[in-house]
Amino acid sequence: MTSRRVLVVGGGITGLAAAARLVDVAATGVDVDIELWEAGDRLGGKIVTSSFGGLDHVDEGADAYLTRVPHAVAFARKVGLGSGDLTSPTAATAMVWCDELHPIPAGILLGVPASVRPFVTTSLLSWRGKLRAAAEPFLPRTDPDDSIGALIRARFGFEVHDRLVDALVGSIYATDTDHASLAAVPKLAELAKHNRSLLIGGRAARRRAAANGHIGGAAPAPIFDAPVAGMGALVDAAARYVEAGGGRIHINRAGRTLAAGDGGWIVDGERFDSVVLATPARQAAELVKAVAPDAAEALATFEHADVTLVRVRCPAGAIPNDLAGGHSGYLVPKSRQRWVTAVSFGSEKWSHWRPPDGSQILRVSLGRDGLPVADLDDDAVIDAVVTEVGGHLGIDLQPDEVSISRWLGAFPQYRPHHVERVAALERTVPDGIHLAGASYRGIGIPACIADGERAGDQAIDGTGR
Repeated sequence: MTSRRVLVVGGGITGLAAAARLVDVAATGVDVDIELWEAGDRLGGKIVTSSFGGLDHVDEGADAYLTRVPHAVAFARKVGLGSGDLTSPTAATAMVWCDELHPIPAGILLGVPASVRPFVTTSLLSWRGKLRAAAEPFLPRTDPDDSIGALIRARFGFEVHDRLVDALVGSIYATDTDHASLAAVPKLAELAKHNRSLLIGGRAARRRAAANGHIGGAAPAPIFDAPVAGMGALVDAAARYVEAGGGRIHINRAGRTLAAGDGGWIVDGERFDSVVLATPARQAAELVKAVAPDAAEALATFEHADVTLVRVRCPAGAIPNDLAGGHSGYLVPKSRQRWVTAVSFGSEKWSHWRPPDGSQILRVSLGRDGLPVADLDDDAVIDAVVTEVGGHLGIDLQPDEVSISRWLGAFPQYRPHHVERVAALERTVPDGIHLAGASYRGIGIPACIADGERAGDQAIDGTGR
């Protein structure tokens, strides 16, 4: 193979994964020249770690990655993070706030009931909600037309949808599941595809997982991992890996123009054989509009939700142990939301987030699809946190320290039939240009890493999407 020059535009985890895969290919003897351009003054995109509350490393965005899919686990190992660099959450459990705090029932799959007994005894659902959910195994098959909300309400009724599935899935994806694609959540989609009853199918899935050692046992594997030095350590390790392998990383450098020429692609006057656009869809639209107007038009219509994440330090004893002790935090169902959607008791969730003075770190999320927060100024954000979280917990919340991180357009919204939409989009993208990132094939760090690696592979042969 002749020498290829590849540009990766975007220095978030997707772009770094693409560049790292290209470095791996180069190490096999393939002659490939690798550059990564990041428009901002730092790498990592939505991954940021900084000091807070007397601790050196507290995340402002994602604080962990899922371990039950292989991509992030393998990537962390590849870029040099060993077991001594990583940690897992404590055994603290999550709750739901619905007029008061309720433990999340056991026996669920992404909020879907997969066991009967926990739903009989839970305080989260009313008796009417329990009776409605109990009818699910006797209902005929449901065709949800690729809508999470339509499926869950048809199978289990309003309360299970509002207080469990929408609260949990909506928190993960900052989405309103009434307007979210079922196919974009593969576990739920597979459950609906292969089972008439989701409860019976979920129970069978949990039994299979238990037989494979994923549930129960003396020491079940952790669901999440994170670097002790914060998720920013994964970004730093990835950047070192790329540069050690010969890749060149440039920050404060944005790709502004793209044109076809000289048998390849000209970006800001420089020629490349392949270009990986590891940016949000609307940014990619601006870059491709001169060479692929149909693709640009489609990309510009992708929707994203804004989220504000607030780190809060509370003085020692401010949150009684019977509220936070042993609990990782709580979710707020859509029917009960004002601004706050979720609260993480960070110092309970992570043992290394415990300041020596006994104070406690909380992380509070505001906003989701349909609940815009971009116009809230700092005072309004702090007032929402103090008022709502204090009200949820029944305490006078008076933080010692607060920091606000605004993630504008951070969460792509996978509308019903998103998979078909992406497939149609890619048919309009010329060979040699590769779209990658959370806008397309999955949200979350493992999914972004997998998509970056896919794009890196395809950039070597210059074709395929």
